[in-house]
Amino acid sequence: MKWRGVLTLVKVTLCIVVTVVAIAALASWQAQPPTSTVVDETAEVGSGSGGGGSASTSPGPAVWTPEDWAVFEEKVRFAAERGLADMELSQAIVQLAESFVGTTYAPGTLEEPGRERLVINFRELDCVTLVENVLALTRFVREDGAEALADPVAARARYEAHLTDLRYRGGTLDGYPSRLHYFSEWLTDNASKGLLRVVTGDLDPAADPEPVRFMSEHPEAYRQLADAGVREAIAAMEERLDEGPDRLYVPQDRIAQVAGRIRDGDVIAATSTVAGLDVAHTGFAVWRDGALHLLHAPLVGRSVEISEQPLAERILSIGSQDGIMVARPAEPPR
Repeated sequence: MKWRGVLTLVKVTLCIVVTVVAIAALASWQAQPPTSTVVDETAEVGSGSGGGGSASTSPGPAVWTPEDWAVFEEKVRFAAERGLADMELSQAIVQLAESFVGTTYAPGTLEEPGRERLVINFRELDCVTLVENVLALTRFVREDGAEALADPVAARARYEAHLTDLRYRGGTLDGYPSRLHYFSEWLTDNASKGLLRVVTGDLDPAADPEPVRFMSEHPEAYRQLADAGVREAIAAMEERLDEGPDRLYVPQDRIAQVAGRIRDGDVIAATSTVAGLDVAHTGFAVWRDGALHLLHAPLVGRSVEISEQPLAERILSIGSQDGIMVARPAEPPR
């Protein structure tokens, strides 16, 4: 009886400890904002991406889990078997994007504690990290190839360089403010690097005069903005974007008319009706049975998918979205 009492006490103590740890973990997860300013169609608020730290904080090292390396290696070998290195770029992008269908959707995958660092995560994706990883993988496949896997350290470094080039302003990771938080700037910045061409202007566009202010007007949604220096850097970035050229977009009622000029593998950015926010959702254009669809990582459905509705119908059916921006990936200059 005495030993039974001791065992019971141990069991109760363990239950209490496990419960406390679970609650602490849940509280920590809930405190993290979503991945980027992009707001998915059923999300209430957007948030900044990144691991935190001021603009002057040096970046932390990227971390690869064994699972991430396994997915990366699988995708590169898949691409080699399919001959994606020599295929038309648009089709290579579509095939790599399709290989992620079924991958878990997860918000906030870039929201890790500590200083800003390049996050590697192939296991869980949101709408922006899907686009970034597919484009970075396509570039790795075409420039480095499966042969590079023989030296894992060098292969990881090469992939990190490709992903950093896409994710950070000017291709340089220099703290949280260097992240391309607003997707309209993500498009123009990557166009300036020769990684894509923004083709919205060729699609009977309209200008969106609304200033981008979402981050500075919702600092409570971004734990990084508790740092005054970061907050000032983000506000200055917003002002610079507002002083630049007009943001062009194709209004939702014109998408069906111009769909025939959108190609497989084009990057699609659904514009937002939320005040101060430029883009609500992202993905890739894919043609199926003569109709233009969206390959994306949606909050609804919880995994990467090809939309059931054609793109034009989908945008019209979502109140938080009112049009699209379109960009065409390009082979980077050598």
